[in-house]
Amino acid sequence: MDLHDVVIIGSGPAGLTAALYTARANLKPVVVEGLLPGGQLMNTTEVENYPGFEHGITGPDLMEVMRKQAERFGAVYVPGDVTEVDFTSRPFRVRTEGKELAARAMIVATGASPRTLDIPGEKELAGRGVSYCATCDGFFFRDQEIVVVGGGDSAMEEALFLTRFGKRVTVIHRRDRFRASKIMADRLLASDKVRVLWDSVPEEVLGKDGKVAAVRVRNLKTGAATEEPCGGFFVAIGHVPNTHVFRGILPMNAEGYLEIKHGSSHTNIPGVFAAGDVHDHVYRQAVTAAGAGCRAAIDCERWLESEGR
Repeated sequence: MDLHDVVIIGSGPAGLTAALYTARANLKPVVVEGLLPGGQLMNTTEVENYPGFEHGITGPDLMEVMRKQAERFGAVYVPGDVTEVDFTSRPFRVRTEGKELAARAMIVATGASPRTLDIPGEKELAGRGVSYCATCDGFFFRDQEIVVVGGGDSAMEEALFLTRFGKRVTVIHRRDRFRASKIMADRLLASDKVRVLWDSVPEEVLGKDGKVAAVRVRNLKTGAATEEPCGGFFVAIGHVPNTHVFRGILPMNAEGYLEIKHGSSHTNIPGVFAAGDVHDHVYRQAVTAAGAGCRAAIDCERWLESEGR
């Protein structure tokens, strides 16, 4: 088995930026792409807040550019997902569905996945009005009706942010009170641009001409169903970090996000680094993930140098 200087797990903005920097450092990185090469941006039709693209770029196009840029300097890509890791001894080992890799250092950039509702129309209209990130997509729904689903602090933050753009923001919550902190709930309820549909759940996202046009909502107490016209449908019920394969191996918080040493990308295992949404549950932006990938690559390069590489 060949021994690689660094294996990067994940191919979103964090993983591909780490690949670019380690490749330029002549570390010949191997990138395990995962089940969704390119990460969450592959489901985003338009990205207008990534620096360097004045007129915007689609998510898939952005990831393809980043992929080719790292490849130009020598990054190698391995398809599939990681099924098992062994960080107990060096070299570290990772196993995919059809391959085993050995490496002196590892960068974990597996990201996080938004929780979905799994209702009709949600998947089909993702990126065409269905969104999981208000900061990313709110601008596209200026002066439109917007619907937000959720009742926690994240949903309150998303809905309040969207009031900057939408004509009105309707929040759908399955209970008769929010589970968000009181200060966040009070702030939302005080906005004259927000209305709340209590005791209600969305049942279907309805489209027209390939875009979101409305959402069918059912009241859980009365059973009555209504159609709420909207241009944007935001699901704000949380994210799940893609860390299941690292449970019991790398430290993580109660939500499953990896924990790293303050001011660095180091995990508690020397030679294993983390970057992007796999540890960042606050910002979750492509540009912050890319920055974290850069930091992990530099930390990795310096660590390998200290080890005599």
